[in-house]
Amino acid sequence: MSEVPGILERLRTDQKESLRSGQKERLSIIRMVLAAIRNAEIEKGKGASLTEAELVAILSGMLRKLDESIEQFEKAGRTDLSEKEKNEKGILKAYLPEPLSEGELDALLEQALTETKAASPKDMGLVMKWLSPRTAGRVDNRLVSQKVKTRLGA
Repeated sequence: MSEVPGILERLRTDQKESLRSGQKERLSIIRMVLAAIRNAEIEKGKGASLTEAELVAILSGMLRKLDESIEQFEKAGRTDLSEKEKNEKGILKAYLPEPLSEGELDALLEQALTETKAASPKDMGLVMKWLSPRTAGRVDNRLVSQKVKTRLGA
């Protein structure tokens, strides 16, 4: 269905392994991700397949929602539900590309500033547009945004 064997193939392989080994929680999460991917393919149009970047965006969105849930559960004192969401988050993270280190992010930021010729806070959108495809799924966008703001003096 998808022309990209990376994430999607790993998900399908892991789905079969989880089914065979009886890992119900992991199987449930993988099925949830595959359903989200199917929905995105349907939304994109008949016969359309998703790129690796689009798959990363779906997983990143799911991780963001889990982060929000974890925060809410912890505020409400529901550590049991918070732990469940953290486990789900760990399973999802395994399908994302390797996270960027602080140094790698700083190097990308410098490259973005050079290539976009950004000099003031009003250029933030331009820099973020340049950085987003290069950092998707590899670092939290809030951190990227914070670093850009700091660097541009916002």
